[in-house]
Amino acid sequence: MPLVSDPNHIRLGIAGMVEENGHPYSWSAILNGFDAGEMSKTAYPMIYYYLTAQPKSDFGIPGVHVTHVWCDDRKDAEHLAKASLIPHVVGRPEDMIGKVDAVLIPTDKGYEHVERARPFIDAGLPVYIDKPLADREDHLQQFIRWHGEGKAILSTSMMRYCREFADCRARMHELGGLRLVVLTIAKSWERYGIHALEGVYPLLEPGGWVSVVNTGTPAANIVHVRHASGADVLIPAIDDMFGGFGCLTLHGKTGSLSARFTDASRFYAFKQQLLGFVDYLRSGVSPVPFAHIVEIMKIVIAGIRSREEGGRRVMLSEICS
Repeated sequence: MPLVSDPNHIRLGIAGMVEENGHPYSWSAILNGFDAGEMSKTAYPMIYYYLTAQPKSDFGIPGVHVTHVWCDDRKDAEHLAKASLIPHVVGRPEDMIGKVDAVLIPTDKGYEHVERARPFIDAGLPVYIDKPLADREDHLQQFIRWHGEGKAILSTSMMRYCREFADCRARMHELGGLRLVVLTIAKSWERYGIHALEGVYPLLEPGGWVSVVNTGTPAANIVHVRHASGADVLIPAIDDMFGGFGCLTLHGKTGSLSARFTDASRFYAFKQQLLGFVDYLRSGVSPVPFAHIVEIMKIVIAGIRSREEGGRRVMLSEICS
């Protein structure tokens, strides 16, 4: 059953922007198109380059437009509206209610998401929340309660939709049984560890993630996740390791595979991410079971807890038990 009144005409709102995250520009431009001159003025030249590299025919999802925007800084909202052709800038997030059918929250600080999402969830609007959904146990419990009340909530990372990683998933039979996964990422575990987790989560059976050990520091997290299948997952998340962003290696009994997330894959991954939410709005069927989202968030939270407790092995069963 659709989550919106008219699946053929869906109005989306963008709510929020934080430093070092250009997703509001990416998401709204992919849906609306963009003004190249204005987009070139952003603090994210990579976004300008990959958008201008795409043919115009790749932009947009029929019947879907970003019509309203609010940002923490009004100047950001005004520029985003110009760059991504958004007709309405509002003064408060709540001003979108009654004017949009669903809301995109493109911020990546998990500890903010309960309060950013609350007015829209209270109003009964479906929300798409950028990764990670939550990085605190009490906040995850709140999202679980909302989901239990029938609220429409989706949160994923674009790396779930990475084309290069999909090729590895299709060839896993060559491994003779997966034993070790390594996926490297830059920036913090709190904000970017979720990219790596979404990249590796589809490789192993959901519901089987057991424990997390983080023997690193806030600037250099070294995270070891164990799966009930016997496979181990290693995720180094190191602040300035941009040369190792999105490098995946799979090792099995009889073979190995590797892939690397590339800038050329960004547009495709973002659009698939947005298509997943739009399909959810039109069908009422989530592209990712909420239980899977919760399991991934438990891994994020366990990684923080393990680091803060001197590298203790944290069982996922401890989180939201």
